[in-house]
Amino acid sequence: MNQAVSLSSAIATDNAPSALSNYLAAQQEKSFLRFITCGSVDDGKSTLIGRLLYDTKLIFEDQLSALEHDSKRHGTVGEDIDFALLLDGLQAEREQGITIDVAYRFFATDKRKFIVADTPGHEQYTRNMATGASNCDLAVILVDARHGIVTQTRRHSFINSLIGVRHVVLAVNKIDLVDYDQAAFDKIVEDYKQFASGFDFDSITAIPLSARFGDNVVERGPNLSWYEGPSLLGHLESIEITKDEQARPFRFPVQWVNRPNLDFRGFSGTLTSGRVRVGDEIVVAKSGKSSRIKEIVTFDGTIEDAVAGEAVTLTLEDEIDISRGDILTQPDHRPHISNQIAAHLIWMDDAALLAGRSYILKIGAQEVTASVTAIKHKVDVNSFAHEATTKLGLNEIGFCNLSTSQPIVFDKYEENRETGSFILIDRFSNQTVAAGLVWFGLNRADNVHWQAMDIDKAVRSEQKHQKPKVLWFTGLSGSGKSTIANLVEKKLHAVGKHTYVLDGDNIRHGLNKDLGFSDEDRVENIRRIGEVAKLMTDAGLIVLVSFISPFRAERDMVRSMLDDGEFAEIFVDTPLETCEARDPKGLYQKARQGEIANFTGISSPYEAPEAPDVHIKTGDHSAEDAALKIIRQVLGDDGIDPDLADFTI
Repeated sequence: MNQAVSLSSAIATDNAPSALSNYLAAQQEKSFLRFITCGSVDDGKSTLIGRLLYDTKLIFEDQLSALEHDSKRHGTVGEDIDFALLLDGLQAEREQGITIDVAYRFFATDKRKFIVADTPGHEQYTRNMATGASNCDLAVILVDARHGIVTQTRRHSFINSLIGVRHVVLAVNKIDLVDYDQAAFDKIVEDYKQFASGFDFDSITAIPLSARFGDNVVERGPNLSWYEGPSLLGHLESIEITKDEQARPFRFPVQWVNRPNLDFRGFSGTLTSGRVRVGDEIVVAKSGKSSRIKEIVTFDGTIEDAVAGEAVTLTLEDEIDISRGDILTQPDHRPHISNQIAAHLIWMDDAALLAGRSYILKIGAQEVTASVTAIKHKVDVNSFAHEATTKLGLNEIGFCNLSTSQPIVFDKYEENRETGSFILIDRFSNQTVAAGLVWFGLNRADNVHWQAMDIDKAVRSEQKHQKPKVLWFTGLSGSGKSTIANLVEKKLHAVGKHTYVLDGDNIRHGLNKDLGFSDEDRVENIRRIGEVAKLMTDAGLIVLVSFISPFRAERDMVRSMLDDGEFAEIFVDTPLETCEARDPKGLYQKARQGEIANFTGISSPYEAPEAPDVHIKTGDHSAEDAALKIIRQVLGDDGIDPDLADFTI
């Protein structure tokens, strides 16, 4: 029944204040269901939701009038109302007739309240679909009765299963276009249940329907007399969803340390699971420090207990060190802590995921630097087979090992969605590039601890009377990097400095001889050299690294591995045509002839530094001048007298 009609009827039969109060109380007591609609392009997802809202009389008169007008202008169903336009709100969607973004709608019936996420069908927008499913309890997966099970059906079903959606409605839409044929419906149901049998769905309910004409959306209608199950709305209103976050262990991610004055220090956030009472003992997951709850503060005052989903501020009986990103938990059910995890990744970026590349991992309020150390496999969405790979492309799903710069606190995703899910963020564009689901922690490093030494970097540096530094020379092959780095080292050696040159070609004869020149191998090449350079700075050396290092991400990764001020990026800027004219090793000629694959500047890109510490334009400087400029700009404040180094070797 229309909610407005229900309210009007209640008020008409009772005095208005009490009727309104009773009505609002009844709304509060209704159960709540979040569900997602997904499927391939033009399976009728938006039309289905539009019809659902229309048939339950949840569209206002002005909305209906606007819909009728828009249907004439943008509609695809002739003179009829195009219900898809209720949700396809983006102009680009209306022009193309597809859904791009995730459209959320709230509605309610006499029995239940709903939030529905209408998600895109195109493969390139699979990331939007995964986002929409992340908070849902049920998935309505649409299938066109004419086409049956397609690749997107498989992909969306797999993602829903992976993300933890446990109830599925297989909505066989456009049944009117196959003359309401039961045999066509039964064949699709059989095919779906066969491939979905390995998924962790608690229920799969198949419903034939026609979103355009309303058959079996709210009412069964006369055309499906052979079908004995519920209508779509009937099923959504009656299905029982078991989801008791309060029964899970207490988890409270600290989002903000609330310190308005010297007399108050509280920790604000939202309980992701469990419950907490005044007097309960709590533990800071990472540090292990414990205390008891002194007060639970809300906007309306203090309360005695709080449950999952509530935003509160907790105060403690003891002054212990807690900051944003920490997780408070109960002592007897603590989360995992590790700097190594195994996780499923749904890749969401046009640029491929490369093992070894550095990203920002955000899990709750925790933010750390992380990299994928190994891609164990990717999933073929047609066969669900595990395939070996070295990278993940847009919308591909892989199982990976990740390493974080410092330990993170987490639960397994199947145990707690909130503390078991994370995102990866590109460090330069700040774009989210992946959604991750923690499958388990890797405890391989639990028995490996950093061994403290009495002789450290400071002592070694003092003995050598210098500050350790990495001078990172980057530029195209033939740009003059190695020549200039060699000159700089000779000048530094002549004035008594302790140095070492790591040259790209030389390193590939030993440490990195197992690596090729694919993007993945280039990333690993720089990661290894970064680790070596870090060890050499720990020894107190001035390290000169001469590598093409074509990707900004890896150069900045090495910078982040070192202490502030220890890394200087030196861009040896030589035009491609000049490098190619020099071609001292004949490499450009071979690359042009196709004899060398993935050659930087020819068949593989070079990402020039945007703000290098030293910019050497070789057309304006001789190698001698460039070496002196580098010493002056990078080492002039480190106890090296530029005048002493200002001589010709």
